Parts: sequence; C-alpha cells; structure tokens
Amino acid sequence: MNKILVPCDFSNTAMQAFRFACELATKSKSEIFLLHVVEMPVLPYSRFVPVQAYEKNFMKGIKEKVNKSFEGMKAKWGGKTKISLSVEAGSVSSSIQKFASRKKIDLIVIGTHGASGFKEYMIGSNAAKVVRQSSVPVIAVKKAMKVSAIKDIIYPTTFEPASKELISSIKELQKLFNAQLHILYVNTLTRFSTDLITGSRLDEFVKKNHFKKYTANIFNDMEEEKGIANFSSFFKNKIIVMSTHGRTGLGHLLMRSIAEDVVNHIDCPIWTYTRL
Repeated sequence: MNKILVPCDFSNTAMQAFRFACELATKSKSEIFLLHVVEMPVLPYSRFVPVQAYEKNFMKGIKEKVNKSFEGMKAKWGGKTKISLSVEAGSVSSSIQKFASRKKIDLIVIGTHGASGFKEYMIGSNAAKVVRQSSVPVIAVKKAMKVSAIKDIIYPTTFEPASKELISSIKELQKLFNAQLHILYVNTLTRFSTDLITGSRLDEFVKKNHFKKYTANIFNDMEEEKGIANFSSFFKNKIIVMSTHGRTGLGHLLMRSIAEDVVNHIDCPIWTYTRL
C-alpha cells in the first residue's frame, strides 16, 4: 500500500477519515491524496455573465477556501506524511473513481454519514456508491477511531471462493494492525446449516487460506447484516473486512449488497474489497 486517496468535503466524518488515513499512512509509509469534488450548479447562459467565466471565478473561490481548510487539517494531523490536495469539478462518485484510476491509488479512505430509508434504497450515501463501484479496497469511516487502537478484525464469509488478492490483503491488514482475526459465518433461517456442517466448512476454509492468529465463529441471527452487527458488538476496537459485489441499476435495488448495508448502519471502520 503506497497511495491512499481521501475524498473530503470537510464535514466531521470526512475529517475523521483524513485523521484515520494519516495514522494509517504513518504505519504503512504511504502517500496521501486529498480530493475535494465540487458539483457545479447548472446555470442558464447569459450574455451579461458568461457561464464559463462564472464557473472559473466560482472554482477560484472554492479552491481558496478549500486550501485554507486543508492546511489546517494537514498541520493538525498530517505529521511528516506526504499529502497533496486536488480540487475537481464533477459528480462525487465518478470523480473519485477516475482520480483513483489516474493516480493508481491502492486504498480509498472515505468518511460516511450512513443512509437509511428512502435515501438508502433510491440514492445511497456517496460512501456506499464508492464501495459498490471501486476497483480498489475502500475503508469507510463514520466515527473517530485511532488506528493504533484496532485490535480485532472481523471477517464475515459465506465460504464463496476468495481471490488470492482478497486473502492477501486481509493478512496484510492483520499484520499492519497486529490484530486478532475473527472469521464469521452468520447462520440465518433462509441459509441455515447445522453447526456440524458449518464448523467443518469453516475448518476447511481456514486451512485452505492458511490463516493465523484467528478464531472461527458461527453466529445465528435473522439476517446477515444483523448477525454481523450483533457479533461485532462484542468487540470494542475493531474493523470489519468484507468482500462485496459491484451492482448498479435494478439488480442493485433488488439485491442490495450486504457490505453496503454494513457501511450504512455500523459505526466502526469497514474495509471492503469489491468483486466487479
């Protein structure tokens, strides 16, 4: 991990994400790219005030304010980490993806307010959109947490074949945080199997992927997301790591990603790896 992208709108959650990223960059000796995206207002053309001239002056004013806020954050939390600022106009989620691709980003750390109800189903938070679309791992941060405080990594699995990249990344995180790994299978009514069968599959999954310093856990609950949330509540300083599917359009509305639900509803940092 050499390059960390932090999308930032200077909200409280965005600043907590930046703080988390700075600590992470110090441990991993990474570079941070801070990106502020401006969604430009749509204006009718006027021969008295040309739209291009207005946009240029608008962006100039935004950049001055953003740079001032950036310098304050950098002085407070940046330390000796190499940090650069970019201000771009466009839609938030697509600008983040294009920037990550252009700069060959290894990890995105993004603040999230979460989402619920109508907003969750029809719009979704920007963090959830990034989780769904990103080709690189994402850490969603909702509340302040010190990287040095993380002692437990919770890894929910359905025993689907995991890529070498995913397993390797989880092991790297475990080493980086010096944390205990808790492999979790949530047993639900719609996907029920006996403890004997599930335990055997857990053992096989662990042996196949050569995990170390781990616990293997079966947790019964009504839904996967609730099971992850309820199991996670037993641990104070944790991060949840998940593999998710990239979905858009009707398929996304009918089959919401569990990882997006977790990002929207659970307060601890969530690391996601999207299988597109």
